[in-house]
Amino acid sequence: MKAAGRRSPLRIIGAFKLAKGLLLATVALGALHLVHRDAAEVVFHFVRRLHLDPEGRLLEPALRRLIGVNPRAMLRFSLGALVYAALLLTEGIGLLMVQRWAEYLTIAITASLVPLEVYELARHPNVIRTTVLAVNLAIVIYLVVRVRREGPARGASRCC
Repeated sequence: MKAAGRRSPLRIIGAFKLAKGLLLATVALGALHLVHRDAAEVVFHFVRRLHLDPEGRLLEPALRRLIGVNPRAMLRFSLGALVYAALLLTEGIGLLMVQRWAEYLTIAITASLVPLEVYELARHPNVIRTTVLAVNLAIVIYLVVRVRREGPARGASRCC
């Protein structure tokens, strides 16, 4: 019972990473679908079908940014997002399976993005960026403490 309780946060982090990976893969595939189309027009049509106001304060700037996005930039974004989604899915599945390699992978990837998140937060502070940074720092700290507490990788043979 005690071991299962200690693994619960690991599984929550795994589910979180898996959800992020699925969401990002969906966005990347949607963007890939827009590569040789008028992205603003397609998104405008989608927004209207959802009965949202395309001239609203959140949607209007996003639609403006889509006007004139060249296909090459859209393709680069899509491929980059798919690679990152694959990493998130790998982390998520590995953590759900309670694999030590996934803990190390998650520490490395999540910690490597913290400086970028701090930079973005300094440039454009808001609640979402602050929350993302706080969650990612909590994940890294939890996993580092967990890995250090449990010692060498499970199943590793000891020498000498």
